[in-house]
Amino acid sequence: MSQSVQPLIQHLHRVNAKRELVERMGQLDIVHQLQAWQCERLLASHQDLAQQQRYQNAMGFFVDELYGPKDFSQRDADIARVIPKLAKVLPDKAMLALEDALALNALSFDLDLEMAEALEGKTLDRDSYALAYRKVGRGDDRQKQLDLIYDLGTQLNDVIKVKGISMLIKFARRPAKIAGLLTLHEFLERGFNAFKTIGDVHGFVDPVISREKELMEQLLNPDIDLTQDNPLPYV
Repeated sequence: MSQSVQPLIQHLHRVNAKRELVERMGQLDIVHQLQAWQCERLLASHQDLAQQQRYQNAMGFFVDELYGPKDFSQRDADIARVIPKLAKVLPDKAMLALEDALALNALSFDLDLEMAEALEGKTLDRDSYALAYRKVGRGDDRQKQLDLIYDLGTQLNDVIKVKGISMLIKFARRPAKIAGLLTLHEFLERGFNAFKTIGDVHGFVDPVISREKELMEQLLNPDIDLTQDNPLPYV
């Protein structure tokens, strides 16, 4: 197997092993509730961007395909099954974007598990979330999460400029369906379409990263009393 696809396989194995463990423990619903709340929080924090037509698809892609309580097991199984072939067909920039997406998904799921444990059965709201966030900490991993979001956004912006990529994705739909890979194709297609009409990607990605970084720093700052100055929006 090509060395270039090894990281992608590792991300898949990592998140699938943890997903199966959580499911056996009966905790998957709790994690999904947390992920759904986080999606609402993201949309509240970036409402101005989400309401702009050119950014709506991009915001929806990040929320639904990377953060949300969606069952990614079929998509991940598709990727694991065909990844050596994908590496031969897709341009390098598309493979890098896919690697960033899977790395982000794996890291986010790992952080979500710790968040779910830190909540200790409390009702999920902005106050309990803020305290759990600080308890989990892991500032370096939170920063890495933001770095992956930035990299993914810029990678997808590069992918849409690749000559012939739109036609390649369009004509791949029927073969993907026949091969039982429609879930994977729809993921790739949605990511492509989300950034095709975005224009200047930095007009979307930069404010998202800036706001999320500021929020992270406030939540992790021990000098801020979260019971008095909670920076999270109401959702």
